Amino acid sequence: MQAFQDHYPDNVSHCYGCGSHNPHGHQIKTFWEGDETVTRFKPEPFHTSVPGYAYGGLIASLIDCHSTGTAAAAMYRSEGRDMDTLPPFRFVTGSLHVDFLKPTPLDATLEIRGQVKEIKGRKVVVETTVMAGGVVTARGSVVAVQMPDRFGQG
Repeated sequence: MQAFQDHYPDNVSHCYGCGSHNPHGHQIKTFWEGDETVTRFKPEPFHTSVPGYAYGGLIASLIDCHSTGTAAAAMYRSEGRDMDTLPPFRFVTGSLHVDFLKPTPLDATLEIRGQVKEIKGRKVVVETTVMAGGVVTARGSVVAVQMPDRFGQG
């Protein structure tokens, strides 16, 4: 099964968090699991904030890109379309809110889960949870906005 991000058009696949064309980025991969979306991500030692714990900016970027990918998949699903059909749906962040609940350990594979709360026109609201070893360490809410058709085309 292909991840949501595997369907992104080449001209918008450079994102640091989710772009397959960014060799220095996270290159997250997101999938449906029922009505939720899931990404699993293993932080690297350079993602350190203080020894043993992940940098908060990493957590925010994972929530951000997981949520925009979820928004795209949700829009395709709402229209009964496969993710490789045209025109492509691609989203950017309109707003991002993150609550850091506990320090996120650096040595755990993180499980990022998203739920679509609302689809309204070109906006999708996604709530996302980050867990390490089954413990919730952060929660976020993203308002994702559909990109204009020409966005990213120079």
